[in-house]
Amino acid sequence: MLAQVAAPASAVRALEEMFAYWAGLRRGGRLPARADIDPNRFKRHLPTISLIDVRPNPTRFRVRLAGTGLYGLYGRETTGLELEQVYRSAEDAAYWQGELEKVVADRRPNFGLRSLDAKEAGGLKVLWLRLPLAGDGENVDMLLGYDALVGDLKMPASGIRAA
Repeated sequence: MLAQVAAPASAVRALEEMFAYWAGLRRGGRLPARADIDPNRFKRHLPTISLIDVRPNPTRFRVRLAGTGLYGLYGRETTGLELEQVYRSAEDAAYWQGELEKVVADRRPNFGLRSLDAKEAGGLKVLWLRLPLAGDGENVDMLLGYDALVGDLKMPASGIRAA
């Protein structure tokens, strides 16, 4: 069972809304903390939101919370799973490990568009966004994620990388 497919324009708008919300929480060069996040500010996106714990040395990731809309995307509940348990292929796990490590190392948001490999996906893609959170304002200890399943979409133009 696949998750509900978002219209490309609405998925991009949601990604931009999540980024703008996160950017509005920054103070100078300090990153927002999990405690700064108010889920009521983005209620309509909650089904596609995740929180990912960051564990250092070596950097590992664990899904702390996965919205109900992500169940259909991954075909199962992912809350509580380590990154390598979420993805069915080593290639997918390596891709996500690398992308999430960039967020942690650079202390900057990252986003992308990833094709789904599953035959039943029918050319669908995941438009994703990962936002760094830091309890101390400096060291990334959690990621706020947004994922939308979309059909035909080219990589959107965005100012997110310049954040």
